[in-house]
Amino acid sequence: MCGFVGCFDLNSGSQPIGEGLREELRAQVLEMSKKIRHRGPDWSGIYTGDNAILSHERLSIVDPLSGKQPLVSDDNKIILAANGEIYNHKELRESFKGKYNFRTGSDCEVIIPLYKECLAGGGDFEDIIEKLSGIFAFALYDSEHDTYLIARDEIGVIPLYQGWDKNGRYYVASELKA
Repeated sequence: MCGFVGCFDLNSGSQPIGEGLREELRAQVLEMSKKIRHRGPDWSGIYTGDNAILSHERLSIVDPLSGKQPLVSDDNKIILAANGEIYNHKELRESFKGKYNFRTGSDCEVIIPLYKECLAGGGDFEDIIEKLSGIFAFALYDSEHDTYLIARDEIGVIPLYQGWDKNGRYYVASELKA
């Protein structure tokens, strides 16, 4: 069991996002993430970008050596924080041989090339979920297009909470208390 917290649309609201506000929001996300640290005592990671912040608390099960999150794509443009398990990750990984350079052995990293494939083909992002077999929730941020994709498994086994602050910033988390 892992956990993540994400904050998106940092530039929403009347207060322009400067370095001071970005650092304030980063500190806020870190405090939120501390509340779910029990979900992942093996690693804590954070990504801070121009319009998104993602934190992750990791319990190392699959790929304990290199699967630290948030995961970053081979071109450094896509950032992913995920919780759960992708059962068919080996088959999916095999299908991307020669098309995508995996950085880790994490089962969740297959979400990134699925997203890239869908984006390149003009597909429906629901196709990504359909191709994944498992129990999962994830927050993916595409820094090049300044877009995000938040999803969970079709049955909803893995929890995912969402909300907005008074400035319109969008938050997601693995637990409500975050």
